[in-house]
Amino acid sequence: MNRISFEELQATLESVLRKLGFSDSRAQACARLFAETTCDGVYTHGVNRFPRFVAMVRNGSIDVEAEPQLLAGFGALERWDGRKGPGNLNAQACMERAIALSRTHGVGCVSLGNTNHWMRGGTYGWQAAEAGVIGICWTNTMPNLPPWGGAEPCIGNNPLVIAVPREGGHVVLDMALSQFSYGALESYRTRGEMLPVDGGFDAEGNLTRDPAAIEQSQRPLPIGYWKGSGLSIILDMIAAMTSLGKATHQLSADPLLEAGISQVFLAINPAALGDGPILSQTADDIIASLHNCQPAEKGTRIRYPGEKTLRIRAENRKLGLPIEPAVWEQILKM
Repeated sequence: MNRISFEELQATLESVLRKLGFSDSRAQACARLFAETTCDGVYTHGVNRFPRFVAMVRNGSIDVEAEPQLLAGFGALERWDGRKGPGNLNAQACMERAIALSRTHGVGCVSLGNTNHWMRGGTYGWQAAEAGVIGICWTNTMPNLPPWGGAEPCIGNNPLVIAVPREGGHVVLDMALSQFSYGALESYRTRGEMLPVDGGFDAEGNLTRDPAAIEQSQRPLPIGYWKGSGLSIILDMIAAMTSLGKATHQLSADPLLEAGISQVFLAINPAALGDGPILSQTADDIIASLHNCQPAEKGTRIRYPGEKTLRIRAENRKLGLPIEPAVWEQILKM
């Protein structure tokens, strides 16, 4: 595994993006988002996803010059058109707008249609938390998850992100609605490891921990079985209805043509109601209670969502970002 500095990775990605037609400022912003995702240890949606992103630019699924456009608004609620622009830039802009609305109204909600894959959803949770607001966002996806009781992918694994700001370390939950995302399945398979728990069904319909068997059957397991399936459907409906964008069943099942998706960005400003010190103490007390919980295995510690990310981020900044040689070579050839 290569170790590449954050600065070198960002500069290399910027160079590729400029050749694809990105302006200097947008190339810098887009490359930084990919580099930050990699730095935080989400390699499947960072540098490993970059070649697919480039392929979608080249096949016309992503318009490098398009920026999101406001279509309608009512108070704290707005609807935007992503115009098939770069998904991570669109998502960042819409979360920023939701944060701005929350400064005025206490809450802000932006629905975004006609956009592209946002890469790591947690990015926009961290963005909200850094701004001192509670962030909630989700996206629909191409059909890649069978509904509970179904034998073929008809719903999306619709990632959901919830973030709470905290001075001692933001709490950021970033999860797909499949027990393991396809990126995670790929990582386990590449490392030659079995999943720690059942992650889906094999070709015969049996629950399995074999990531390759789940990839082949295309039957990952929804989180919470029927509960995750139901949550996926509801999130898809809200995103598509409020943005007037595409629902999962209208999206291509080809990963290189997964364009026109729908997303929602919510920001809640806790300072709007005052009592800032009490809110901070409440968050700290919850985390302290979690850390004091007896672990099932000796020598381990219960972590809150996002806690591991902070450690990985610091380690990668110090040692360099780990990048698979084949992926790095592919990017250099671009």
